[in-house]
Amino acid sequence: MAQPGPLTGVTIVDLSRILAGPYCTLLLAELGARVIKVEPPHQGDDARQYGPFKNGKSTYFASVNRGKESIALDLKAPGDREIFERLLDKADAVVENFRPVTMERRGYC
Repeated sequence: MAQPGPLTGVTIVDLSRILAGPYCTLLLAELGARVIKVEPPHQGDDARQYGPFKNGKSTYFASVNRGKESIALDLKAPGDREIFERLLDKADAVVENFRPVTMERRGYC
């Protein structure tokens, strides 16, 4: 049985994409945090389209997102925003790497 990490009990909501943010939250997950990755519906994180692929799935995406939970939410849809806000209520931190003011425009700052 694995030892609990120093971040066991910490919950992170991960809105990050591509590499820097997902790598950051990968490290947090490896230290024991519960990381919940929020992706847009239908296409998901852009990194899902990056090769190489194994059995039709991006190994690149898998390598920087292992150990995380995942949920698809459209943050412009009222019902999905409600779910997202419930996640935020339980989160200890949010990691995002959008362009500046993106979160403000969505009403989250």
